[in-house]
Amino acid sequence: MRYDIIIIGAGLSGIGAACHLRRKNPEKTFVILEAREEIGGTWSLFKYPGIRSDSDMYTFGYSFKTWDDDKSFADAPSILKYLAEATEEYNIKDQIVFNQKGVSYDFDTTLNEWTVTTINPKTQEKSTYKSQFIFNCSGYYNYDHGYTPEFPGFEKYKGVFIHPQKWDRSLDYTNKKVVVIGSGATAVTIVPKMADDVEKVTMLQRSPTYIAALPNKDKIAKFIKAILPSKWAHTLVRMKNILADMIFYNLCRRFPKTMKKFILKGIKKELGDFPVEPHFSPNYRPWD
Repeated sequence: MRYDIIIIGAGLSGIGAACHLRRKNPEKTFVILEAREEIGGTWSLFKYPGIRSDSDMYTFGYSFKTWDDDKSFADAPSILKYLAEATEEYNIKDQIVFNQKGVSYDFDTTLNEWTVTTINPKTQEKSTYKSQFIFNCSGYYNYDHGYTPEFPGFEKYKGVFIHPQKWDRSLDYTNKKVVVIGSGATAVTIVPKMADDVEKVTMLQRSPTYIAALPNKDKIAKFIKAILPSKWAHTLVRMKNILADMIFYNLCRRFPKTMKKFILKGIKKELGDFPVEPHFSPNYRPWD
């Protein structure tokens, strides 16, 4: 089977790439090779409590498809719904071949042609696809095994150990003592979601992460959406948020000490009497 373009992965990036091709290069032929049985990538793979995006959907979503939900920071089911809509609107569904895990990529310089060999994880059947271009939208996770460090003495541990990438939805942690190892976006999402059901939950961190409490409903976006047509409003809110991120990033790089104080001041406001040090004060500069 030969195509102009092969897209690897049917997550947010892969579906987005296909939509762009439909919009801007409708004469091009393409196929999306997806190793799993459904679209969504990260947002369908991970099932841990409270999974959501830590980027607002006006910038994390597509420039060509409006985000109509009131919440700026979406949970996984909302993102999957958004993806399914894009797939339907741009007629992408028939271009996806599921259970096709890429195992080799060979380029023939005489023909200027890629040959992608895939394997069906269920049947072990191999297939080949040829194209002039490959768009690699496979993400950066090892989908087979999420990273787990070596924990000396782990064999003596008698409790339940679970990696969020392989979350078991039948796991009952009600009234249990829980330790969440890490302080990244996953840990920050899981801890408050579990807190109401467990006896105690502890986040074990090597170094704190910079955390800011942001409103999930953007009042400015709501106002813009109320007075402008949907597409115009989406574009304007997207530009506003991207510009704000750029300004914030550059201020952090140029004035790291001042911006660290600014961030910690915001955290202190949220924490009240609970001390900022050492739990919420990273030992590195913002954006390092």
